[in-house]
Amino acid sequence: MASWDGKSRGSLLGYKIFVLTIKWGGVHLAYALLKIVSFYFFLFAKKPRKAIEDFYINALKMDSQLAKKTCRKNFRLIGQSIIDKVAFLSGKGDKYGFAFDGHDILVDLEKQGKGGILISGHVGNWDIAGNMLKSTDLTVPVNVVMFENEVQAIKKFMDQETGGNRFKVISIGNDLSHIIQINAALNKGEFVCIHGDRFVGKVKTMTVPFFGRDARFPAGPFEIAAKFKAPVTFVFNVKKSDFEYQLSATKPIREEITSAQDVVERYVDILEEKTRQYPEQWFNYYDFYNT
Repeated sequence: MASWDGKSRGSLLGYKIFVLTIKWGGVHLAYALLKIVSFYFFLFAKKPRKAIEDFYINALKMDSQLAKKTCRKNFRLIGQSIIDKVAFLSGKGDKYGFAFDGHDILVDLEKQGKGGILISGHVGNWDIAGNMLKSTDLTVPVNVVMFENEVQAIKKFMDQETGGNRFKVISIGNDLSHIIQINAALNKGEFVCIHGDRFVGKVKTMTVPFFGRDARFPAGPFEIAAKFKAPVTFVFNVKKSDFEYQLSATKPIREEITSAQDVVERYVDILEEKTRQYPEQWFNYYDFYNT
Protein backbone atom coordinates (compact mmCIF):
# COMPACT_ATOMS: atom_id res chain seq x y z
CA MET A 1 0.00 0.00 0.00
CA ALA A 2 1.36 3.39 -0.89
CA SER A 3 1.48 5.31 2.36
CA TRP A 4 -0.49 8.49 2.88
CA ASP A 5 1.59 11.69 2.82
CA GLY A 6 0.00 13.02 6.02
CA LYS A 7 -1.50 16.14 4.44
CA SER A 8 -5.04 17.09 3.55
CA ARG A 9 -5.81 18.79 0.27
CA GLY A 10 -7.20 22.29 -0.30
CA SER A 11 -6.01 25.88 -0.33
CA LEU A 12 -6.33 28.58 2.29
CA LEU A 13 -8.42 30.66 -0.15
CA GLY A 14 -10.80 27.75 -0.66
CA TYR A 15 -11.30 27.34 3.10
CA LYS A 16 -11.90 31.08 3.50
CA ILE A 17 -14.53 31.11 0.76
CA PHE A 18 -16.48 28.27 2.32
CA VAL A 19 -16.22 29.60 5.87
CA LEU A 20 -17.53 33.01 4.79
CA THR A 21 -20.26 31.40 2.68
CA ILE A 22 -21.46 29.33 5.64
CA LYS A 23 -21.40 32.31 8.01
CA TRP A 24 -23.23 34.74 5.72
CA GLY A 25 -25.23 32.54 3.37
CA GLY A 26 -25.75 29.33 5.31
CA VAL A 27 -25.00 25.68 4.70
CA HIS A 28 -27.43 25.34 1.79
CA LEU A 29 -25.58 28.02 -0.17
CA ALA A 30 -22.25 26.38 0.66
CA TYR A 31 -23.60 23.05 -0.64
CA ALA A 32 -24.71 24.76 -3.86
CA LEU A 33 -21.26 26.28 -4.34
CA LEU A 34 -19.71 22.90 -3.60
CA LYS A 35 -21.41 21.33 -6.63
CA ILE A 36 -19.28 23.54 -8.87
CA VAL A 37 -16.09 23.07 -6.86
CA SER A 38 -16.41 19.27 -6.54
CA PHE A 39 -17.11 18.90 -10.26
CA TYR A 40 -13.99 20.95 -11.00
CA PHE A 41 -11.90 18.61 -8.85
CA PHE A 42 -13.56 15.58 -10.41
CA LEU A 43 -12.43 16.81 -13.83
CA PHE A 44 -8.91 17.95 -12.97
CA ALA A 45 -7.73 16.11 -9.81
CA LYS A 46 -6.59 13.16 -11.89
CA LYS A 47 -4.41 11.35 -9.35
CA PRO A 48 -6.97 11.06 -6.50
CA ARG A 49 -9.77 10.37 -9.00
CA LYS A 50 -7.80 7.49 -10.51
CA ALA A 51 -7.02 6.10 -7.05
CA ILE A 52 -10.69 6.11 -6.05
CA GLU A 53 -11.97 4.72 -9.36
CA ASP A 54 -9.33 1.97 -9.35
CA PHE A 55 -10.36 1.03 -5.81
CA TYR A 56 -14.02 0.82 -6.84
CA ILE A 57 -13.24 -1.29 -9.91
CA ASN A 58 -10.57 -3.59 -8.48
CA ALA A 59 -11.66 -3.94 -4.83
CA LEU A 60 -15.43 -3.44 -4.98
CA LYS A 61 -15.82 -4.92 -8.50
CA MET A 62 -17.83 -2.02 -9.91
CA ASP A 63 -18.03 -1.51 -13.65
CA SER A 64 -16.29 1.59 -14.97
CA GLN A 65 -19.46 3.67 -15.37
CA LEU A 66 -20.65 3.00 -11.82
CA ALA A 67 -17.14 3.66 -10.49
CA LYS A 68 -17.04 7.03 -12.25
CA LYS A 69 -20.51 7.97 -10.94
CA THR A 70 -19.64 6.90 -7.39
CA CYS A 71 -16.33 8.78 -7.54
CA ARG A 72 -18.13 11.99 -8.49
CA LYS A 73 -20.45 11.56 -5.50
CA ASN A 74 -17.41 10.81 -3.34
CA PHE A 75 -15.80 14.15 -4.28
CA ARG A 76 -19.02 15.96 -3.38
CA LEU A 77 -19.34 14.17 -0.03
CA ILE A 78 -15.75 14.86 1.05
CA GLY A 79 -16.49 18.54 0.43
CA GLN A 80 -19.71 18.29 2.42
CA SER A 81 -17.82 16.71 5.30
CA ILE A 82 -15.57 19.78 5.50
CA ILE A 83 -18.56 22.12 5.28
CA ASP A 84 -20.39 20.15 7.98
CA LYS A 85 -17.40 20.32 10.30
CA VAL A 86 -17.09 24.09 9.85
CA ALA A 87 -20.84 24.58 10.30
CA PHE A 88 -20.88 22.44 13.43
CA LEU A 89 -17.96 24.27 15.01
CA SER A 90 -19.40 27.66 13.97
CA GLY A 91 -22.54 27.22 16.05
CA LYS A 92 -24.80 25.79 13.36
CA GLY A 93 -24.77 22.28 14.75
CA ASP A 94 -28.50 22.36 15.54
CA LYS A 95 -29.13 21.93 11.81
CA TYR A 96 -27.71 18.40 12.04
CA GLY A 97 -29.12 15.27 13.58
CA PHE A 98 -27.51 11.92 14.21
CA ALA A 99 -28.57 8.44 15.17
CA PHE A 100 -26.32 6.60 17.61
CA ASP A 101 -26.13 2.83 17.16
CA GLY A 102 -24.14 1.83 20.22
CA HIS A 103 -24.67 4.80 22.53
CA ASP A 104 -25.30 2.36 25.38
CA ILE A 105 -21.92 0.76 24.68
CA LEU A 106 -20.02 4.01 25.20
CA VAL A 107 -22.15 4.88 28.24
CA ASP A 108 -21.24 1.51 29.81
CA LEU A 109 -17.54 2.13 29.03
CA GLU A 110 -17.78 5.50 30.70
CA LYS A 111 -19.36 3.98 33.81
CA GLN A 112 -16.64 1.32 34.05
CA GLY A 113 -14.05 4.09 34.30
CA LYS A 114 -11.35 2.10 32.48
CA GLY A 115 -11.29 4.33 29.43
CA GLY A 116 -11.78 2.98 25.94
CA ILE A 117 -9.83 2.59 22.71
CA LEU A 118 -12.02 3.58 19.76
CA ILE A 119 -10.54 2.45 16.45
CA SER A 120 -12.01 4.16 13.39
CA GLY A 121 -11.06 4.76 9.76
CA HIS A 122 -11.54 7.04 6.79
CA VAL A 123 -14.98 5.79 5.87
CA GLY A 124 -17.41 8.54 6.84
CA ASN A 125 -16.51 11.52 8.98
CA TRP A 126 -14.83 11.04 12.35
CA ASP A 127 -14.23 14.79 12.83
CA ILE A 128 -17.98 15.28 13.11
CA ALA A 129 -18.30 12.24 15.39
CA GLY A 130 -15.63 13.46 17.79
CA ASN A 131 -17.36 16.81 18.09
CA MET A 132 -20.85 15.32 18.24
CA LEU A 133 -19.91 13.08 21.17
CA LYS A 134 -19.54 16.24 23.24
CA SER A 135 -23.19 17.03 22.45
CA THR A 136 -24.45 13.83 24.08
CA ASP A 137 -24.77 12.95 27.74
CA LEU A 138 -21.27 11.45 27.66
CA THR A 139 -18.97 13.49 29.86
CA VAL A 140 -15.76 11.50 29.43
CA PRO A 141 -13.10 13.42 27.45
CA VAL A 142 -12.42 12.24 23.90
CA ASN A 143 -8.83 12.20 22.60
CA VAL A 144 -8.11 11.73 18.89
CA VAL A 145 -4.66 10.45 17.92
CA MET A 146 -3.70 12.07 14.63
CA PHE A 147 -1.02 13.51 12.40
CA GLU A 148 -1.24 17.29 12.59
CA ASN A 149 0.35 17.96 9.22
CA GLU A 150 -2.21 20.43 7.97
CA VAL A 151 -0.77 23.51 6.32
CA GLN A 152 -0.24 25.82 9.30
CA ALA A 153 -1.94 28.80 7.63
CA ILE A 154 -5.10 26.74 7.12
CA LYS A 155 -5.04 25.32 10.65
CA LYS A 156 -4.56 28.78 12.18
CA PHE A 157 -7.39 30.24 10.12
CA MET A 158 -9.78 27.41 11.00
CA ASP A 159 -8.97 27.63 14.71
CA GLN A 160 -9.55 31.39 14.68
CA GLU A 161 -12.86 31.12 12.82
CA THR A 162 -14.37 28.13 14.60
CA GLY A 163 -12.55 27.84 17.92
CA GLY A 164 -11.07 24.50 16.89
CA ASN A 165 -12.22 20.95 17.57
CA ARG A 166 -14.19 20.11 20.69
CA PHE A 167 -12.11 17.01 21.29
CA LYS A 168 -8.52 16.75 22.49
CA VAL A 169 -5.77 16.00 19.99
CA ILE A 170 -2.83 13.71 20.68
CA SER A 171 -0.26 14.39 17.98
CA ILE A 172 1.77 11.49 16.63
CA GLY A 173 5.47 12.25 16.96
CA ASN A 174 8.71 10.49 16.13
CA ASP A 175 9.69 10.43 19.81
CA LEU A 176 6.72 8.17 20.72
CA SER A 177 5.51 10.74 23.26
CA HIS A 178 2.00 10.05 22.02
CA ILE A 179 2.19 6.58 23.61
CA ILE A 180 2.74 8.19 27.01
CA GLN A 181 -0.20 10.55 26.41
CA ILE A 182 -2.44 7.67 25.34
CA ASN A 183 -1.54 5.71 28.47
CA ALA A 184 -2.22 8.75 30.66
CA ALA A 185 -5.61 9.36 29.03
CA LEU A 186 -6.68 5.73 29.48
CA ASN A 187 -5.52 5.74 33.11
CA LYS A 188 -7.87 8.69 33.67
CA GLY A 189 -10.77 6.77 32.14
CA GLU A 190 -10.86 8.81 28.93
CA PHE A 191 -11.63 7.66 25.39
CA VAL A 192 -8.82 7.46 22.83
CA CYS A 193 -9.75 7.32 19.15
CA ILE A 194 -7.19 6.05 16.63
CA HIS A 195 -7.53 5.65 12.86
CA GLY A 196 -6.42 2.23 11.73
CA ASP A 197 -6.30 2.53 7.95
CA ARG A 198 -3.48 5.01 7.17
CA PHE A 199 0.21 5.27 7.83
CA VAL A 200 2.92 7.76 6.94
CA GLY A 201 6.46 6.89 5.91
CA LYS A 202 8.42 3.83 6.93
CA VAL A 203 6.49 2.72 9.98
CA LYS A 204 5.80 -0.82 11.10
CA THR A 205 2.84 -2.31 9.27
CA MET A 206 0.72 -5.45 9.26
CA THR A 207 -0.49 -7.20 6.12
CA VAL A 208 -4.11 -8.35 6.06
CA PRO A 209 -6.44 -9.42 3.22
CA PHE A 210 -8.80 -6.56 2.39
CA PHE A 211 -11.47 -7.33 -0.21
CA GLY A 212 -9.43 -10.37 -1.21
CA ARG A 213 -6.12 -8.58 -1.76
CA ASP A 214 -3.24 -8.06 0.67
CA ALA A 215 -3.08 -4.53 2.08
CA ARG A 216 -0.80 -3.01 4.69
CA PHE A 217 -2.20 -1.38 7.82
CA PRO A 218 -0.31 0.58 10.49
CA ALA A 219 0.71 -1.74 13.32
CA GLY A 220 0.64 0.97 16.00
CA PRO A 221 -3.12 1.22 16.65
CA PHE A 222 -3.51 -2.54 16.94
CA GLU A 223 -0.44 -3.05 19.12
CA ILE A 224 -1.78 -0.34 21.43
CA ALA A 225 -5.17 -2.07 21.49
CA ALA A 226 -3.53 -5.39 22.37
CA LYS A 227 -1.13 -3.94 24.95
CA PHE A 228 -3.26 -1.61 27.04
CA LYS A 229 -5.96 -2.98 29.29
CA ALA A 230 -8.76 -0.68 28.14
CA PRO A 231 -11.77 -2.10 26.23
CA VAL A 232 -11.60 -1.79 22.43
CA THR A 233 -14.48 -0.90 20.10
CA PHE A 234 -14.64 -0.06 16.40
CA VAL A 235 -16.42 3.22 15.75
CA PHE A 236 -17.57 4.78 12.47
CA ASN A 237 -19.68 7.81 11.56
CA VAL A 238 -21.36 7.88 8.15
CA LYS A 239 -23.49 10.49 6.41
CA LYS A 240 -27.05 9.25 5.76
CA SER A 241 -28.44 12.42 4.14
CA ASP A 242 -27.49 16.09 3.86
CA PHE A 243 -28.07 16.77 7.56
CA GLU A 244 -28.15 13.31 9.11
CA TYR A 245 -25.26 11.21 10.41
CA GLN A 246 -25.19 7.76 11.94
CA LEU A 247 -22.57 6.89 14.54
CA SER A 248 -21.97 3.23 15.35
CA ALA A 249 -19.88 1.39 17.93
CA THR A 250 -19.28 -2.36 18.03
CA LYS A 251 -19.47 -4.54 21.13
CA PRO A 252 -16.26 -3.94 23.13
CA ILE A 253 -13.55 -6.57 23.20
CA ARG A 254 -10.80 -7.03 25.78
CA GLU A 255 -10.47 -10.55 27.13
CA GLU A 256 -11.07 -11.92 23.61
CA ILE A 257 -7.94 -10.18 22.26
CA THR A 258 -5.08 -12.61 21.67
CA SER A 259 -2.68 -10.39 19.71
CA ALA A 260 -2.36 -7.26 17.58
CA GLN A 261 -2.95 -9.48 14.54
CA ASP A 262 -6.22 -10.58 16.07
CA VAL A 263 -7.34 -6.97 16.53
CA VAL A 264 -6.41 -5.87 12.99
CA GLU A 265 -8.28 -8.82 11.47
CA ARG A 266 -11.40 -7.97 13.49
CA TYR A 267 -11.02 -4.33 12.44
CA VAL A 268 -10.65 -5.12 8.75
CA ASP A 269 -13.86 -7.19 8.85
CA ILE A 270 -15.76 -4.11 10.07
CA LEU A 271 -13.93 -1.79 7.66
CA GLU A 272 -14.95 -4.01 4.74
CA GLU A 273 -18.56 -4.04 5.93
CA LYS A 274 -18.73 -0.24 6.19
CA THR A 275 -16.99 0.26 2.84
CA ARG A 276 -19.44 -2.08 1.11
CA GLN A 277 -22.37 -0.19 2.63
CA TYR A 278 -21.00 3.31 1.94
CA PRO A 279 -18.48 3.11 -0.94
CA GLU A 280 -19.03 6.78 -1.78
CA GLN A 281 -17.64 7.64 1.67
CA TRP A 282 -14.29 5.89 1.20
CA PHE A 283 -11.94 8.86 1.65
CA ASN A 284 -8.48 7.40 1.03
CA TYR A 285 -7.21 9.16 -2.08
CA TYR A 286 -4.15 7.09 -2.91
CA ASP A 287 -3.34 3.57 -4.08
CA PHE A 288 -4.40 1.44 -1.14
CA TYR A 289 -2.68 -1.69 -2.39
CA ASN A 290 0.81 -2.70 -3.42
CA THR A 291 1.40 -2.07 -7.12
